[in-house]
Amino acid sequence: MKKTTSLKMDILGISSAGLCLVHCLIFPLISILPLGLSHNPYIDLAFASIGLWAVLNIIKKVSLLVALLLLTSITLIILSVFIEVFLDYHTSLILLGGIGMILGHLINYSNHKNTH
Repeated sequence: MKKTTSLKMDILGISSAGLCLVHCLIFPLISILPLGLSHNPYIDLAFASIGLWAVLNIIKKVSLLVALLLLTSITLIILSVFIEVFLDYHTSLILLGGIGMILGHLINYSNHKNTH
């Protein structure tokens, strides 16, 4: 049962991090067009919250390497979001964190696949 739950959390984490990464890469390009769109850092906060929930549910059941990668990545994402919300400054930390989250969840997902 726990492996299935962890597998679902990996899929949720991969999906959330992937969507967040696409959002962070594509939105600056879309905002150049005169569509009246502006960036809302609370969308980033929503992605970070979903990622944090997935990470906290997974880290108890994974190897130390995967746990460190996921914790470091979510810390970078949350730090970047807080910098953006409170200082109105956009950093690249969120991109690094998103890539790390995807890699961490993919490694953990492949570990599940190898054990079955």
